[in-house]
Amino acid sequence: MSTEKKDRLGMSSRAVHAGEPRNHYADAITTPIFQTSTFVFRNSDEIEEYTKHKKERFEYGRYGNPTELIAQNRLADLEGAEDCVVLSSGMMAITTTILSLVRTGDHIVITDDSYKKTLEFCRSYLKRFGIECTIVPFGDYDALEGSIKSNTRFIFSESPTNPYLNVFDLKLLKEIADRHGVITLIDSTIATPINQRPLELGIDLVTHSATKYLAGHNDILAGAVMGRKDLIAPIRNLHKSMGGLIDPHCCYLLLRGLKTFPMRVERQNDTALQVARFLEGHPDIQRVYYPLLESHQHYSIAREQMKGGGCVVTFEMKGGIDEAKRFMDSLEMIFIGPSFGGAETLITHPATVSYYDYTREERYELGIIDTLFRLAVGLEDVDDIIADLQGALERARR
Repeated sequence: MSTEKKDRLGMSSRAVHAGEPRNHYADAITTPIFQTSTFVFRNSDEIEEYTKHKKERFEYGRYGNPTELIAQNRLADLEGAEDCVVLSSGMMAITTTILSLVRTGDHIVITDDSYKKTLEFCRSYLKRFGIECTIVPFGDYDALEGSIKSNTRFIFSESPTNPYLNVFDLKLLKEIADRHGVITLIDSTIATPINQRPLELGIDLVTHSATKYLAGHNDILAGAVMGRKDLIAPIRNLHKSMGGLIDPHCCYLLLRGLKTFPMRVERQNDTALQVARFLEGHPDIQRVYYPLLESHQHYSIAREQMKGGGCVVTFEMKGGIDEAKRFMDSLEMIFIGPSFGGAETLITHPATVSYYDYTREERYELGIIDTLFRLAVGLEDVDDIIADLQGALERARR
């Protein structure tokens, strides 16, 4: 199939076919796993073609692999990017991207609702290399613009954020960045390329934890960064030196997951909205956070720039820590675990999992109260998910 014809395909068709040749080795229908660390040269002429005439080919596994290349091509296609690098985890994608963009004396801006480990890296580790970081309140666009300096290199945020699912006005972010000539970087993991298109709204670089929706089966760790070729090139070069590569079998599993990715996300969008509405109407629930609930503070932005709300529903129970623990322990089908985007429904209790090493006062300053839960709906029947939640809430009240 020609590239031009592939470009006219819908998202589900591209998730199956994009980024790879029609005919594989031995006429296999699935992408082969090139499980090799080294690619050999046939003779000295091939070496010269590669080194002197820059003929593209594979040499060593850390510099590229055919299975990896197809995964990168497909992800770039789905995100609408010129280029993509896949890495060993979402955090490796973020840290490698950041390190490729900055040098000693630079300044960056990041929102306070970003992932805990991302914030830790920016305000602690970067400081060792003479890179200044300003953390601004999410949604305060005046503070964000006011924090930009002459040496500011980029603005970073998640959208939607974790766990409160706050949604950045990406068009406004782009306008602010353009006025000051800085790069924009968005972690769009919770949204996915199905529900949000940051690059089409002018964002420069997009990162994903491919561990989540993109692979979709809770069985790999992977990350990706996508954008223009000129911005991706230094990230790829640093990636080759850092060595945080994704192995060929992992790339194969990522490609397998991508084939069902659009259908899974559409199902999870629908299920999560029904679950969010159920929880919002339940007498034992204090508050629900979901971008496509009218009660969410960024509902109008989400409606404008998102196709769906995704699988994550965050909520606060009434009561205290004892009720929260009873509720969690009473769940029968839903697993307790700290991820999202997979086939199984998971729930996590940030106060005792992600922020276990914080004091109660420190947690509450961040909004991580004792009865806060993050639910990640999977692919089970929505009635079964709701029934499990209903039963656990009843048992917690007793």
